Amino acid sequence: VLSLCCEACKQVIFHVPSELEAETLVGRVDLKECLPSAEFISSSDGHFNVLEDGSVYTTSAVSFAEKKTFTILLKDIKEHVQKKIHVSLVEEEKKTQKTRHARDTVLKRTKRRWGPIPSVMIENSLGPFPLQIQQVQSDTAQNYTIYYSASGPGIDQDPKGLFYIERETGNIFATRAVDREQYPSFQIICFATTPDGYSPEVPLVHTIRIEDDNDNAPYFTQEVFQFSVPENSKPGVFVGKVIAEDRDEPYTLHTTLKYSIVSQIPESVRSFSIHPYLGDISVLSPQLDREMSPSYTLLVEVRDMDGQPYGLCTTGTVVIRLEDTNDNAPSFKQKHYETQVEENRVNVEILRLTVLDLDEPGSPGSAAVYEIIKGNDDRSFEITTDKNTNEGILCVVKGLDYESAKQRILVIAVNNDAPYMLAPHSQQVSQSTSSVTVNVLDMDEGPVFKPCHLLLEVKECEDIGTSIGRYLAEDPETGNSEGICYRIPPGQCNWISIDEKSGEVRTVKVLDRDIGEMRRGQCNITVLAIDRNGKTGTGTIQVVIRPGNKNYPRITTTDYIMCRDRKPICLTAQDDDESPYSTPFVYRITDRSLASSWKITQHNDNSVYLSPKGDIPFGTYTIPVSVTDNGGKVGEQYVTVNFCDCVTPTECDIRNRQFAGSNVTLGLWAILAMILGSLLLLLILITICGCCGSGVMHRQVTDDCANHNLIISNTEAPGEEVMDHNIIPLQNTNDQGGYGIKTGDHQTFEMVKGRGHTLESVKGGGHQSLGSVKEGGQTMMDTCRYSYSEWHNFTHPRLGEKVHLCRQDEEQKHSEDYLLSYNYEGRGSLAGSVGCCSDQHEEEALDFLDQLEPKFRTLAETCIKR
Repeated sequence: VLSLCCEACKQVIFHVPSELEAETLVGRVDLKECLPSAEFISSSDGHFNVLEDGSVYTTSAVSFAEKKTFTILLKDIKEHVQKKIHVSLVEEEKKTQKTRHARDTVLKRTKRRWGPIPSVMIENSLGPFPLQIQQVQSDTAQNYTIYYSASGPGIDQDPKGLFYIERETGNIFATRAVDREQYPSFQIICFATTPDGYSPEVPLVHTIRIEDDNDNAPYFTQEVFQFSVPENSKPGVFVGKVIAEDRDEPYTLHTTLKYSIVSQIPESVRSFSIHPYLGDISVLSPQLDREMSPSYTLLVEVRDMDGQPYGLCTTGTVVIRLEDTNDNAPSFKQKHYETQVEENRVNVEILRLTVLDLDEPGSPGSAAVYEIIKGNDDRSFEITTDKNTNEGILCVVKGLDYESAKQRILVIAVNNDAPYMLAPHSQQVSQSTSSVTVNVLDMDEGPVFKPCHLLLEVKECEDIGTSIGRYLAEDPETGNSEGICYRIPPGQCNWISIDEKSGEVRTVKVLDRDIGEMRRGQCNITVLAIDRNGKTGTGTIQVVIRPGNKNYPRITTTDYIMCRDRKPICLTAQDDDESPYSTPFVYRITDRSLASSWKITQHNDNSVYLSPKGDIPFGTYTIPVSVTDNGGKVGEQYVTVNFCDCVTPTECDIRNRQFAGSNVTLGLWAILAMILGSLLLLLILITICGCCGSGVMHRQVTDDCANHNLIISNTEAPGEEVMDHNIIPLQNTNDQGGYGIKTGDHQTFEMVKGRGHTLESVKGGGHQSLGSVKEGGQTMMDTCRYSYSEWHNFTHPRLGEKVHLCRQDEEQKHSEDYLLSYNYEGRGSLAGSVGCCSDQHEEEALDFLDQLEPKFRTLAETCIKR
């Protein structure tokens, strides 16, 4: 049989004879290539049957002329996929014997080779045995021997004594029956030999095929198949698949199986169907009610030979369990319940409600959910479900008051945990409800505060003993407060006290939000009320401290530096009080004279800008500024503004630090140490003066006031006078501390350092030139000296020029540091420099006296003696 596939899932062509007998294999179609998941296979022509492996058989005798077509339908029920294969049967061409013509080529004749066709042995043959299978012959040989092998599942060696051959005749015999499932076929190698053992011919291979006999009945792969399907499922819903196998030869009628349902338990309307060739079981009836039949047992038969009566069959069991769905609503067993409870009892069970549900117990479809739909506005009741018994437990969670209501009526509804699913051909059910009457029993109760939670606000920093309210309790039976005492249990914040009889609440301390536990701003205090019978009731007072205006606003920074650009100063105030007693702040200059030259501009709620109104001189200004908070509290402070001739405030800041560094305040021990040091130094000087006063030298000294003056201070050595035409006078001419310069006939300067010296003080202070010392110790006034006014008028502008030049560099640029090195002025003097910028720590150094020339040593010795 020839099979030709033109296009997958479209058309298949089989070349077959025009006449086919029943149960004839027409061909084989590759179904997996078209639809691998096919679960349903059918043929449009009843004369043809298609098996699961794709084999196409005829169910009855078929004859056609030239061509015949039909369709194979494939379905995937789960994925809802359907495909078709068009099959065409074409009559095969008849072979015509070709006649040889004279001019055709004549083939050469060769020696004939004997090749027998394969032999067939019926499986489980009844004999008689030995059973002749075949005969082999040779023209040249006389003796025959065979070697054979079997092919089949599990065959790895030859069966012993199954076949033998007669040496003289070449007849092959079988000694017993053969099972095809064990040995599907055999290959026998035949040898023909001469009497002397020579084999003139090639060994002959002969095949013996065991023809299958339908000796094996089909069997199910499981003893019991178990499936489940939801109740009320629609027809066509897939339930499960049964599988059977057959050990006979595949792709034959011996293994063509057909399924059928023999019986169903319970015996009612047929509820399931099975596919005859696939074994798929599906729902047939929509009336699957779990409450009526929780499960079904099917007896399924499988028969080979395509289900023909003469085929072998086997039966199997299929158990189908119906899964529960919530198609039954729960209902109360009673429509009305009545119970009672004592007043003020809480967290107590008062009633159990029972419902009836036909769904499977323990499933979500039967789990009851209770709900109070009426009569529980104050949330005094609560109902839950007992998971073990499915009962509703009604509890009181908030105490009931007999005086308010002697009876409560509740309406309770019940539902299921799972959503309700309406069964086919059924009506919608209504929600089941039940009413519960709760009778409240009167009990002797303790006092009750009204309200149970009292809020009292106290202004911050109120006086001790201030009354802030009353907190009273009532007897529920009498409705009044007679005979009730009030107490505050210990262990709570002790902010307030309550009067034992009147219930008046007073403060026991000053409540300040900035102290300790009062920073929280509130405190909850439990109060007890005790009646004559000793029964108590409790209430809660919440004391809240209201913020007060107790703090003055203050300016955070009061010292500022303003440069010549007069950039406004930002003043910021701070108030420790809370709103509404803090911001916004109001600023004002309280001094009228300063208010005319300074102004305040608002920046934001807590900041302003301070700036001068016009041109004002440089200097330090102390401005009184008042700040008023939103509560009217005024705080006044002084703002110090240093209006400085600077570019950046850091310049003035450095100067102030230098100036402040010169004003050092000495401690008591430092002053004492200085006094002791001064006394010790004075004692030493007195001792020295006593030693020097005993020997006074009288020498004649040359009157050379120009070049031989002894300079006591550390100044430069005497030099020639240099006059500069670029001298400018100093702007500050105070005489608090400076240097005196005197000139002689030879233009020599003498520097005398002191504080407020005059010419007379210079003359009488022991400062003498060498020319003023004459023989006999008489002192003569040096005629080379000038008066103080002459000395001042001459030296003051020159010193100013020196100071000005010290502040310039070589490029005539203004220098930032006054302490600059001098230019070269000749060979330096051991006495040091007298410049205004020179260091003055060598004022008292006298080491230069040890290096004087010989002509000055006598003079030095004379001075020491004096």
